Amino acid sequence: EVPVLESGGDSVQSGGSVRLSCAASDFFSSGSIMTMSWARQAPGKGLQWVSGISSDGATFYADSVRGRCTISSDNVKNTVNLQMNTLKPEDTAVYHCAVKKGRVSSMLSEYDDWGQGTQVVVSS
Repeated sequence: EVPVLESGGDSVQSGGSVRLSCAASDFFSSGSIMTMSWARQAPGKGLQWVSGISSDGATFYADSVRGRCTISSDNVKNTVNLQMNTLKPEDTAVYHCAVKKGRVSSMLSEYDDWGQGTQVVVSS
């Protein structure tokens, strides 16, 4: 099991921004293609895939965040970051980071290692 650690959650007003970070050593050290994705769980709802990046740089976004979020990897700090702009109250959720072997997938059951999550609260 690979430790996965998220940070950056915050309480912001509608229209604001947050930058989430995820540290997972396996994403950067593996010799094979790896994927790191963000998923979120809003209060009373199920887990929803948000965005993913593969170790060769391919990025993907859910329709609900496309155009408002940017996922990127920092090979110096060994983190994957999710910049979220123009936040809406419906973005309120616990955001989890997850790692899998292979290409990006929105199927959360394919992910092997998960972090505990970081809370984002967007008030109107």
